[in-house]
Amino acid sequence: MDWSRREFLGAGAATLSFAGRLQAQRGSADLVLYNGKIVTVDDAFSIRQAIAIKDGRIAAVGGNELREQFAAALSVDLGGRMVMPGFHDTHIHLGGHSRRYIDLNDTKSLAELKQQVSAKAKEMGPGEWITGSGWDEYHFTEQRKPLRGDLDAAAPNNPVVLTRAGGHSSVGNSKALELADINKATPDPPRGLIEKDASGAPNGVIRERSDLYTRLVPTDKPADVRASLLQNVRDQLKLGITSVIEAGSFVDPSVVGSYAEWELLYQQHGSELPRASVQVGYPSPAGEAKAGVAKLKEFGKKTGDGDDRLRVGSIGEMAADGGFTGPTAWSLVDYKGQPGFRGRAFFTPEQIHANIEEGHKLGWQFGIHAIGDAAIAMTVDALHTVLHDYPRNDHRHYLCHFTVLPPDRTMDLMAQDKIHIAQQPNFTYNLEGRYVETLEGKRLATNNALTTPIKKGIFMAFGSDNLPIGPMVGLYAAVTRKGESGKVYGPGEAVSMKDAITMYTRNGAFLTREEKLKGTLEVGKLADMIVLPEDLLNAAPDKVLNMKVDMTIVGGRILYDRSQQAHGA
Repeated sequence: MDWSRREFLGAGAATLSFAGRLQAQRGSADLVLYNGKIVTVDDAFSIRQAIAIKDGRIAAVGGNELREQFAAALSVDLGGRMVMPGFHDTHIHLGGHSRRYIDLNDTKSLAELKQQVSAKAKEMGPGEWITGSGWDEYHFTEQRKPLRGDLDAAAPNNPVVLTRAGGHSSVGNSKALELADINKATPDPPRGLIEKDASGAPNGVIRERSDLYTRLVPTDKPADVRASLLQNVRDQLKLGITSVIEAGSFVDPSVVGSYAEWELLYQQHGSELPRASVQVGYPSPAGEAKAGVAKLKEFGKKTGDGDDRLRVGSIGEMAADGGFTGPTAWSLVDYKGQPGFRGRAFFTPEQIHANIEEGHKLGWQFGIHAIGDAAIAMTVDALHTVLHDYPRNDHRHYLCHFTVLPPDRTMDLMAQDKIHIAQQPNFTYNLEGRYVETLEGKRLATNNALTTPIKKGIFMAFGSDNLPIGPMVGLYAAVTRKGESGKVYGPGEAVSMKDAITMYTRNGAFLTREEKLKGTLEVGKLADMIVLPEDLLNAAPDKVLNMKVDMTIVGGRILYDRSQQAHGA
């Protein structure tokens, strides 16, 4: 038909008028994801096809009809991909680092480590300290830990200290040992252990007391590490992590790692980052609980203060013992092949009770590092006594790690007093070598138990403690109970993928008292979610271990898109 200009304009006006009426009838949205598998993790673990987001919140969850019901600024055809709440890592360390630092997390051999140290020595110049962290001897081709001589060969003119993955031991070279005044005659320090070679000389490794080295390293200023901290926090988005509990900061605003540093970071960049709940270290030595009270009051904040981007977390880690990366976790029985050695307690029962009592009375939540069964039993006894003497509804105190199953009595008290667990299922995978070396029998089979405490009625959420951070490793280990060798440890402790997802999302929000805000994909909650290329609920475990995240959305904004990264955007 040959329309006149008037007829054409008239038809166009009518079309625009119809579109306007249609727009008015439809809801508006900023983003609609459709044609996928939307795993809501609600009470019924409902699965839908589409989700609509408006002003940072979830506006609707339902079928593909949402695409027609909402006029969206951006619509994404998922093509059958899975959407779920973003991961909530309930125990992570994301500090910033200075230019003297070497990242050793991906180092695969002692030869490579020595090359990294040598290169850093050339960069820094003679006499300058070199630091680093993340090495793991079980990932080295040589299958042994670095020692003083290795570092001497790599950097003969620099003091060097490198912390093991997990943070419970460090190795220094001869210059570092000399500056720290550590020699054959030096006794083990409180809470720590100086490893010796066959001649009785220090081999460079110090368990649990890395500060004997690090106190000598020139102090960084917060501004020196801010860019590194920003990058470390931002990097969690590509792993699908939309919320974290940072495991420890300081009340003193002048030091690196202070809560004030996190506040400044989130004031400047909060909308670009995962949400964070930041633990605060108890600000006094173990035996001076009263001294810590004044500092906590001066700090002027307590658990829960802040907003939905950044908030004050629990008092933590306030370690009750060491860890198996030392190894110095405090055990009720001797370590395998080490008669008389049971690790190290970091507090007396009286000291840990005093700290918990004072913080609890001030209204703080506690998230206490307890790995060995002796440390768990002592900590739970202290919490139980304090809760009896000073009852407080919904305190949500929890233990971080809970590696070796404690006696039934201890777990019964935890269930009775509602003392929760922030567990790291990935430890079973990544720390397999350490467990085989130090544990045996049931203690080895049930390391980082999942099913037993849950059956006892103990609430549990998941995190990583950086070993490694990637949640897929945690999910894989939780459902398979496999170590890196492929061996299965305590198959009865495995959980379903459905339960593993719940503990890595919804349950983390409960630990930070944000269960009404996030953790599930329900109308009105914060729009924090991830898009995965395959269905976790039906994928083979080996595929889960290496699965990448396609998209990470925080507050309705796409903060990470793997397809854009692949194209260099």
